[in-house]
Amino acid sequence: MTDDDLAWETTDTRIDYSCPGFDIRMDDVRLPDGTETDFHYVDEPPAVVILPFTPDGDVVVIDEWRQAVGRTNRGLPAGGTEDGDTDFAAAARRELTEETGYEADSVDPLVTVEPANGIANSVHHYFVAHGCEPSADQNLDFNESIRPTTVGYDELRQAVLAGEVCDARTVLGLLYYELSTE
Repeated sequence: MTDDDLAWETTDTRIDYSCPGFDIRMDDVRLPDGTETDFHYVDEPPAVVILPFTPDGDVVVIDEWRQAVGRTNRGLPAGGTEDGDTDFAAAARRELTEETGYEADSVDPLVTVEPANGIANSVHHYFVAHGCEPSADQNLDFNESIRPTTVGYDELRQAVLAGEVCDARTVLGLLYYELSTE
């Protein structure tokens, strides 16, 4: 229990619904004013997001069908970690190869964020990968429809600025990369 006067006290917790990749958790909580209520949120393992550069400076991106919005989205390779993953850089390497067939010479941490902490306990660990070259076949999960491709960094940046790239993980990754390399 924290001594923060804004903190909610969790009195019970349970999984309301479970599906591949995430659960919907319900906490019984007591608010600071003593009100008792419940709170539902997405409960999922940490994820990795990779900004992968080829040796010539292009970015490896994925075009992926997103059922929730009914269209293909361009974005950065990303994925949830697996049980027992403690080395997020290794998980980033694995996800990069699984989704794109590319392997990286180096993988460096960029930033860690909570992308939607009002509705989810998600934590995304961002990495920049350099020296990425195709070396393997994709190894997609049963529910992934992904086409990898490469694009010039400036072209990707312009697509983000023009609102053509809607994937928030990608927008955030490029934004943070831009701010950190000024």
